[in-house]
Amino acid sequence: MRVLVVEDEPMLADAIAEWLRDEAHAVDIAYDGGAALERLTVNDYDVVVLDRDLPAVHGDDVCRELVASGAAPRVLMLTAAAEIADRVAGLSLGADDYLTKPFAFPELAARVLSLGRRSRPAAPPVLRHGGITLDPARREVYREGRYVPLSRKEFAVLTELLRAEGAPVSAEALLEKAWDEHADPFSGVVRLTILKLRRKLGGPPVVETVTGVGYRIS
Repeated sequence: MRVLVVEDEPMLADAIAEWLRDEAHAVDIAYDGGAALERLTVNDYDVVVLDRDLPAVHGDDVCRELVASGAAPRVLMLTAAAEIADRVAGLSLGADDYLTKPFAFPELAARVLSLGRRSRPAAPPVLRHGGITLDPARREVYREGRYVPLSRKEFAVLTELLRAEGAPVSAEALLEKAWDEHADPFSGVVRLTILKLRRKLGGPPVVETVTGVGYRIS
């Protein structure tokens, strides 16, 4: 999934981003509300992890603008305020979930994954197609019962292909969901990742190239 982390404490923001990247998500970071709003107008995100207590443009205002724009991302709001009234206020702004600081990174990652499932058409917790089984929560992939070790990007690309249920997915769409904003669209990184994925999945070939369209799981 594509995730935007909005947190004004750089060490915490970087730690959250690194944890989510280890879960095979593409993550961008904004250290203030203004930068977050700029990124939200440029990139399509599945989930926004939003610190409520941001300087300058407050997290509440970011959430309001996001909701008012009709944008698709789900919002996980972070705050040090743990009172019930604070949680209710955050949710009433349009946030989809609320997590108080300090928090456990595994719980944050689980909430992001859950929100991501809700940001797009519903998909089963475990994805299956073409003899491949992918469990996003466990980060495990099997082909015909054989465990397939994948890198983070290979896992992310395979997830998008399986979610398409046999329909072709363009290289641009894969780049959008599996890489962050620093990815070079002209680097051929998608094609290289597909080649590595095919090699690891083994024969017979299951990842097809649809000429002029993209890639699909046969």
